[in-house]
Parts: sequence; C-alpha cells; structure tokens
Amino acid sequence: MSSLVDRDKQTLLEFARRALKAAVEHREFLETSPPNEGLQHPGGAFVTLRCRGRLRGCIGQLAASDQLIQVVAHCTRAAALEDPRFEPVRPHELSELDIELSVLSPIFAITPDQIVIGRHGLLISRGWQRGVLLPQVAAEFGWSAETFLEETCMKAGLERNAWKHPDTRVDAFTAEIFSEADFRRPARSPAEPGYSSST
Repeated sequence: MSSLVDRDKQTLLEFARRALKAAVEHREFLETSPPNEGLQHPGGAFVTLRCRGRLRGCIGQLAASDQLIQVVAHCTRAAALEDPRFEPVRPHELSELDIELSVLSPIFAITPDQIVIGRHGLLISRGWQRGVLLPQVAAEFGWSAETFLEETCMKAGLERNAWKHPDTRVDAFTAEIFSEADFRRPARSPAEPGYSSST
C-alpha cells in the first residue's frame, strides 16, 4: 500500500464529511470524485465515527475493484446509518463527530507468530463466516496475538480457538490510519510566537 500524502488524507476526510452530512440529512450524495488519480485507484477502507471519543459507528470494505474514494463515501454513509450496534446518527450530532479513516492494504496470508500488534489487522474466515478487526483494536485493548486471533474468531461467529482449525483461513492487512482530529490545529496562546489578536 503506497503511503498517502497529507493532501490526499485531507481530501478523503473532506469527502467523507460531505458524505456524512448528506447521509444524516437524508440527501442523495451526488458529488463526483475529485480529479486525484491516487484516490481513484481500487482500495479498501474502514470508516470509524467517534462522538467525544466514544465509538458511534464503524463500517468497512476490504480492497476490491471499487475506487478508494467511493469506498470511503459508501462506508461513511453505512457507518452513520447502518451499523447495527447503534441508532442512526442524527443531525444534531454532526458537529460532535470525528471521522477516522483506515485505508487498507491488500490482504495477505499470515501465521500466528508473524502477527505484530498495532501493525496488522486480521481477517479470519471459514466457509461463509468471516470476521475482521482493525490493527488499532488490538492495540487499544492491549491484546496479545493469541487474544487478537480469538476475538477475531468470535467476530466471525466462530469458537474462540477456531484459528487453530485447518479449515480456518487467517489473513492479515495493514492500515494507514488518520482522522479529522489529526489535522485540527490547536489554538495558539498569547505566549506562543505568531500569536495575534484582533481585539
């Protein structure tokens, strides 16, 4: 996965914000993708919505043939309105929501001893059942690699130790994670260089 420059990250976040507003206001999102070749390549992404630091919705799509920027728009709408764990986001919440994007690498096979907490996300599948957990989840909860495997199995609706079964497939991905909060500039205090006041 090629690294996104800050300009691309901000473009994705701004596009996601407009898609979020349209979704919550029940308007059709008709915007075309900006003329940025890097964001029009196929890609996968997860969109996480947080309200005052607490999870408010998270939906994603693994890398396929869809353009990355359109995946972000689609998943933003789904995170706001279709995450079964939460009520749909309401208009008065918009100003309190922070959008976090996880842009995913292609999927690759991994063995349990190769898992690096905080770097790898996991996809565990058996038959039609599959579960996905992002790299930041294991890091946030301080899980070991084994616990991470177990929790991803449970996300797939499998037994905790299903990752040990020969019919269970364990894959991984990395993610480039950034949010609107990363690009907010803190207000300068009067003691800092460059501070000016209009009063």
